[in-house]
Amino acid sequence: MHKLGRSNRDKVQQFMAITGASEKVALQALKASDWHLEGAFDVFYSQPHIRTYTDTRHLEELYHRYKDSYADMILVDGITLLCNDLQVDPQDIVMLVLSWHMKAATMCEFSKQEFISGLQALGIDTLEKFRERIQYMRSELKDDQKFREIYNFAFGWAKEKGQKSLALDTAIGMWQLLFAENQWPLVDHWCQFLQARHNKAISRDTWSQLLEFARTVDPTLSNYDAEGAWPYLIDEFVEYLNENDIVQKSHMDDPAR
Repeated sequence: MHKLGRSNRDKVQQFMAITGASEKVALQALKASDWHLEGAFDVFYSQPHIRTYTDTRHLEELYHRYKDSYADMILVDGITLLCNDLQVDPQDIVMLVLSWHMKAATMCEFSKQEFISGLQALGIDTLEKFRERIQYMRSELKDDQKFREIYNFAFGWAKEKGQKSLALDTAIGMWQLLFAENQWPLVDHWCQFLQARHNKAISRDTWSQLLEFARTVDPTLSNYDAEGAWPYLIDEFVEYLNENDIVQKSHMDDPAR
């Protein structure tokens, strides 16, 4: 490793610390990803050999540690215990990322299949490995494509069973959580607008289109197309911003500008 520059040496050490991989494996993954650390994690965790590292007996032990006493599932108490073991707040967005990996159908519960399959895919069979993967799961939020997948997953995960729409207060909580990671300067105004003018459940179309709006329309609305195919709620939000002169204020208050 002496031939590497300091920056790349640091990446090798960081990769080894987070994944538990050997120096040889770390070098292979980093070279394959052109020395992008997040890309190297993807290379490493997408390899089939990772699954062979998980011990089925250990996975069963982990599942039974958190399983509910009366149902063959992990429910709120089990997830609270898991969060305590991981030293993670239950409201931490990394729990959403974990649920995405597990393909969990519903917030605050994991079936046995979801839990064990998700951990196998992540190469986790001990609490120590679980804690090591937390940083990797956080890094996935910085990947635009993965953020989009996690964002779209969150709608179905957070809504009540049997409902087609997402309760407004739940949607607002999820938007504030998601856009705290992937910043959108207008998120607080959007939430205030919904509470003042809408006060109804959020459809899947509005949910998915809002991410497109946040990513493609400048916060000053300079490139907003009134003839675009946005849901009516987003068009009303733009009117609300203009009526209240919020766009100019946000533009002037933004320290990045």
